[in-house]
Amino acid sequence: MEERITTLHPQGKQGVNISHKKYNQLRDYILDMVSCHGSVSYKELDAMARKDLKNAFDGSISWYLVTVKLDLEARGILERFPQKSGHAIKLT
Repeated sequence: MEERITTLHPQGKQGVNISHKKYNQLRDYILDMVSCHGSVSYKELDAMARKDLKNAFDGSISWYLVTVKLDLEARGILERFPQKSGHAIKLT
């Protein structure tokens, strides 16, 4: 049986139950990209993830990316800040 994790949401909404393996893969990717770039817009992060993970991830990369990103915000690991177009994230 596959291990699962229930994600958190920064606005206190109910999280979702996802594969722990997929969670870890996206978490590591997000943290690597943010560490490497200092900060990154969500739009850029999504485009990079879809390109970099297209052959290494089973499922909707964009859906899992936003789910894990919101969880990391709720856990205080990432911080969201507004930009002219959308928002960006950085490590707290």
